[in-house]
Amino acid sequence: MLTRIRNANMRQHPSVAIPYSKMKQAIAEVLKEEGYISDFEVLPEKPQDILRVNLKYLGDRRRQTPMITKLVRVSKPGRRVYVGKGDIPWVLQGMGISILTTSRGVMTGQEARRVGVGGEVLCTVY
Repeated sequence: MLTRIRNANMRQHPSVAIPYSKMKQAIAEVLKEEGYISDFEVLPEKPQDILRVNLKYLGDRRRQTPMITKLVRVSKPGRRVYVGKGDIPWVLQGMGISILTTSRGVMTGQEARRVGVGGEVLCTVY
């Protein structure tokens, strides 16, 4: 999912289609709440649903700059990265966000600090 969004952002596509899963939908919800994407929708398809993410850009049509400057996957299948509530990383001194999956769902690092839970760091966005 992250690679598809990153590639579509580089080519300035208006939207990107991703195979659906609950985790991807939760990540899209966090990105929408934080203002990095404009919207997303789930399209019923066979054999698997599609998650269509509408990307967000600043500026006019000729000089568009994407809202997502950098999207980095932190935890990978070969090396999972777990943090406690006191070790949640700051991204660009608070200008970016880290997305965590916790026992209370997928949330930003700031929300996890406020709630007082740690978890697996999925990615950082700025």
